[in-house]
Amino acid sequence: MQQEIRPLLAMDIIEQLHRQFALLSGGRGKDGAPIITFPEYSGFSEVPEEDFLNVVTYLTSIPSLDAASIGFIIIIDRRKDKWSSVKASLSRIAGAFPGNLQLVLVLRPSRFFQRTIADIGIKLHKDDFKMKIVMLNSLSDLHGYVDKSQLTQEFGGSLEYSHSQWIHHRTAIENFALTVKTTAQLLQRFGMELAETELPNDVQSTKDLLTAHTDKHNNLKDELKLALRQGSTLFTCIKDQAAKSENHKLNPDEMENQTTVERLLAQLDETENAFEQFWSTHHLKLEQCLQLRHFEQDFREVKVSLDTLMDSLKGLSDTGDCVARVEHLLKELKALEEKAQSTLEKAQLHAMHGDQLIQSNHYAVDSIRPKCVELRRVCDDFSNEAKKKSDVLSKALHIHMGIEKVNQWCESGIFLLASQAVDKCQSQEGAESALTDIEHFLESAEKNHVTELRNLHKQYEVVLSEDIKGNILKALKRLEDVQEMFEKRHVSLKRLSAKQTRPIQPVAPRPESSPKRPTQKNPTRTSGGQPLARKLSDNANSNKQPSESDPNNKKKNIRKTKGGIK
Repeated sequence: MQQEIRPLLAMDIIEQLHRQFALLSGGRGKDGAPIITFPEYSGFSEVPEEDFLNVVTYLTSIPSLDAASIGFIIIIDRRKDKWSSVKASLSRIAGAFPGNLQLVLVLRPSRFFQRTIADIGIKLHKDDFKMKIVMLNSLSDLHGYVDKSQLTQEFGGSLEYSHSQWIHHRTAIENFALTVKTTAQLLQRFGMELAETELPNDVQSTKDLLTAHTDKHNNLKDELKLALRQGSTLFTCIKDQAAKSENHKLNPDEMENQTTVERLLAQLDETENAFEQFWSTHHLKLEQCLQLRHFEQDFREVKVSLDTLMDSLKGLSDTGDCVARVEHLLKELKALEEKAQSTLEKAQLHAMHGDQLIQSNHYAVDSIRPKCVELRRVCDDFSNEAKKKSDVLSKALHIHMGIEKVNQWCESGIFLLASQAVDKCQSQEGAESALTDIEHFLESAEKNHVTELRNLHKQYEVVLSEDIKGNILKALKRLEDVQEMFEKRHVSLKRLSAKQTRPIQPVAPRPESSPKRPTQKNPTRTSGGQPLARKLSDNANSNKQPSESDPNNKKKNIRKTKGGIK
């Protein structure tokens, strides 16, 4: 790689500049040409060629391109020197001056002999120098070419010039320019590093990257502030020169120095604004990345909790073989719903947080939105499944409670039927009492909603399991059987009660059909000594069966009775 060619700086030749064998005082010719002065310097001929070339090259690089394009004016002060020194100076300048040379003004030696030699020498060697040379006898001659205001006091002018201050300003300006350049390069490298950074996939790595980049940004920000203070201080120093006195004005070089510092400050400000804009975008992306990693981590945790709850819910049975079991399942379901409430709320809040990220123009909208949808779907699935199980279990509870009611009623009915003694029902009072018990018990079926099981069976048939349906059918069959038993008992007791309330009249024999026998004392008694009516009644009671309801059987019995009487 080619090394960058760095321009010559004052610090590179600070010792040579301090010798003052060549100066850039800041004066200008009438057409604006920059003036370089070679003051009286006894060791000029001893200055190494490299040092001479470096100083002259550096001085010609300071004026603006517009001023340098006009051409430089060189003033050589050799009033106290010899012709040999003049010749050596002109030869060096002619052979090594790097800029566009417009005019060379030479203050010739003041001594008569040396002036004469100089006049002869310049005529003989003028063509050798190949540059416009004007030999001046006095300062007044010099003032004819250059205005006094553009000449320093040693040349009879009014231009203020301090060489040490000039060196200080030059080094300060160049240091500031170097700082601006270095800072810009640092910002550029950091910007490239940020642009090439891959975003991490976990929370901790994202935090570490955000912290590292923020620290680097803050350090560069501090350097920018330091550079701005440096430039502002330098600008103030240059500007304050004009405030030293009312008549003092900045010379063209000082004005260019001020312009240079202003330009560097503006460049630094633009660099800072561009960097801050880029950093703002990068920092926002890092923060959004951290938000995304937090969102994804929380999503995974909530999703695991929701999946666990769904597994628990699916593992909870929605059928039971008795009331106690169904009630226990309902309690478990309620406990699970209460346990899931905090997780469901957390999932909903997390989905809302995802919505906020989407609304804030997050760069990962396509990744966030499906997760929000997934969280809400799982929450809805859990709620719907829990509601469905609760509904099924509630219906199963009603069914089992109805089955228990039927079984209890049937058992009570069977016990009631079994407790009614047959001998007590033979009397009218016993039959009526048993009949009343039967009727009251049948009425209790309606009061206790025993028959509601049929309606529940029809209403819930779609959601009931086959086992529960089988239990319902068994209970309903048992209910029908017991009701049928009660109906039969009711009919029997009705008949008994009706027979006990109808009196049985004894039948007297007809005279014409009875044989002539001796008259007995108690014709109303049989040979057994019992009344005939009691016998008939006993016969009737002993023969009461369901078949007695047949009128033909009754007639046969009456005939038999009559025959017996005969």
